Amino acid sequence: MKTYAYGFPRLGENREYKKAIETFWEGEGSEEGLNHTLHELQANMLQIYASAVNVFPVGEMTAYDPMLDTAVMLGVYKPKNLQEYYELCRGAGALEMTKWFNTNYHYLVSDFSAVKSPSFELHWNKPQQYRERFGKGIPYVIGPFTFLKLSKGLSKTQFKSALEDLTGVYRSLFTSLQEVHVDEPALVLELFSDEIEGVKKAYEILGQSAKVHLFTYYEQVDFLKQLYDLPVASLGLDFVHGIKNLQTIKKYGFPKDKTLIAGVVDGRNIWKNDIRHSVETLKALSRQAKSIWVSNAGPLFHLPITTEGEHLDSRLMGNLAFAKQKLQEIGTIAACAQGRQKVKVPSDSGVRVLGQNKKVQTRIKTLTTKDFKKLVPLAKRRAIQDKILHLPSFPTTTIGSFPQTPEVRKYRADYRAGRITEQEYNAFVQREIRQLMKFQEEQGLDVPVHGEFERTDMVEFFAEQLDGVATTANGWIISYGTRAYRPPIIFGDISRPRPMTVKEIVYAQSLTNKPVKGMLTGAVTIIAWSFVREDIPIKDVAYQISLALRDEIHDYEKAGIKIVQVDEPAIRERAPIKRGDWPKYFDWAIKSFRLATNTAPETQIHTHMCYSEFGEIIKQIDAMDFDVISIESTRSRGDIIKNFERIDFKKQIGLGVWDIHSPAIPTVEQMKQVAQRALRVIPKRNFWINPDCGLKTRGWPETEASLKNLVTLASQLRHQK
Repeated sequence: MKTYAYGFPRLGENREYKKAIETFWEGEGSEEGLNHTLHELQANMLQIYASAVNVFPVGEMTAYDPMLDTAVMLGVYKPKNLQEYYELCRGAGALEMTKWFNTNYHYLVSDFSAVKSPSFELHWNKPQQYRERFGKGIPYVIGPFTFLKLSKGLSKTQFKSALEDLTGVYRSLFTSLQEVHVDEPALVLELFSDEIEGVKKAYEILGQSAKVHLFTYYEQVDFLKQLYDLPVASLGLDFVHGIKNLQTIKKYGFPKDKTLIAGVVDGRNIWKNDIRHSVETLKALSRQAKSIWVSNAGPLFHLPITTEGEHLDSRLMGNLAFAKQKLQEIGTIAACAQGRQKVKVPSDSGVRVLGQNKKVQTRIKTLTTKDFKKLVPLAKRRAIQDKILHLPSFPTTTIGSFPQTPEVRKYRADYRAGRITEQEYNAFVQREIRQLMKFQEEQGLDVPVHGEFERTDMVEFFAEQLDGVATTANGWIISYGTRAYRPPIIFGDISRPRPMTVKEIVYAQSLTNKPVKGMLTGAVTIIAWSFVREDIPIKDVAYQISLALRDEIHDYEKAGIKIVQVDEPAIRERAPIKRGDWPKYFDWAIKSFRLATNTAPETQIHTHMCYSEFGEIIKQIDAMDFDVISIESTRSRGDIIKNFERIDFKKQIGLGVWDIHSPAIPTVEQMKQVAQRALRVIPKRNFWINPDCGLKTRGWPETEASLKNLVTLASQLRHQK
């Protein structure tokens, strides 16, 4: 029984990945220097693998995103150097970015919309280069079906033809590699019969071109038995999130000529493995499969690298396993399954006692249907709010955060380290708010924000204010490109011991007669971007968070704040992969938002969403019963607008006219193109003007120039006939 691991985090224990790439972007590092760092990180990854498991892939390293690398490898895009490569990631014509399945990782979407007949060639043999450089590991690739399925712009006929053509290119690639690790997570999607036939036809050819290790993860494969006849060497399956994979194998067995790579170690949550349960799963599988390798269930880059160096409560630490510890668990499970090591009874080390709060539990038990439904309908709320707010047509606002300069980060770090007092830190934050309020006044923004200078991250900041949630010192994971964040750990009942954001919002409001927008992060997004306890229903976790947010909004209302934004960018991302599981998920997800925002009709409730396929859930979004939504649309070139034609959407909406993930400054005309397309569908009286997302990662010069153009656009729209 061998052990196999894949998807180890590429960030580096000291975020070397992020630092090297951003140094290159700033013009302070060379392409040669960046490639050297990337190769060092790959070498270190291979060393970590080799110390823990028998078999592992090589070539998982990327300069930004493996899906983009695949597109370059196949000749879809042909950048001549890293500078041109990064233009595809963050330049003026950057590719659309969206969520990778139901995770918070974002990938770049290859676009075939303008291509009548896509053509492919082996433009860059990346797997071969990595194998030759490092001399160990199975070459890693993303499979042809997943690449095409997650691209955009292909008709059904084009998709079939493209998959056939792509199979020929992959055949040449596989022949050169001889053995290959192929990621095909799109096989867990709900596929049409012709798509399944296309997969089978492709791997009938590819399986004879090399020794193929075919990996799926995040869910079960609905047509697993049909994969049995394919000439692949092994199948990697998820037995943590795809429990029906086990049921299928129990029912139909497993082919004797293949190795089953059993994903029994969770690659998406940080709780220690229940070794006894995993061993029992392996025993059940061994009655059906002749050859089994023990592995992780899904790539490990969704986890921080190691628990080493963290200083959390010992009762909590005793329950945690990050990526390095997951590798160790794979070895332990294999040893226990073979009888070489004794299975230890799992222990919670007192973590459940650590997180109990009887008052919170009582609040959840006593919720009624009235808590989830506003008494005043949308149209009446609109009339009340219009009389209070007196906003112009095409009101302008931002999503919340403003550039966090090195000075802002230094003050925050100094405060956390005790180098400055709380009084000194608060004085600095107030200075930044004063300057920003003056800036927004000069720019002419209609609904200003306080800038979020006191916040590290839109989830971590709230996690630090809430009981029942822990934060890490170095638990970084990648969200997209070089953007890293530290997911909090929800281990107990959640409550708000004191107001979290009221002080800063109220101070900002004292500096202007315009309505300042209070900024909060919604329960679903906090859950999606955290590691969540598994001992109670997830809906109860969501309702606990929502009650804390509702208490915060009530404090806003007492202080005279009239607009509150509750961000829910992760509501589509958190949806289950299988559509059959959607009703149960959206029931609690929508209720959690309604619970948090069940406020006075005078309070205008906003929400914000970005970088997911929101067109698929327009009806569910509408059911959340907010007043205004801002949503990303520039990278998708406004494609989401067509989805609003399908329903009678009466709420106000701001479709982002500025892609804030690119340093490029959009012109007034470029912004106008997005707005005018939207105005074919959305009534003028309901349309807001805003960026795609928060401005934290942008520099001040581009922010000032872009906002000037944004306000100019609003002025032009107000005066056009």
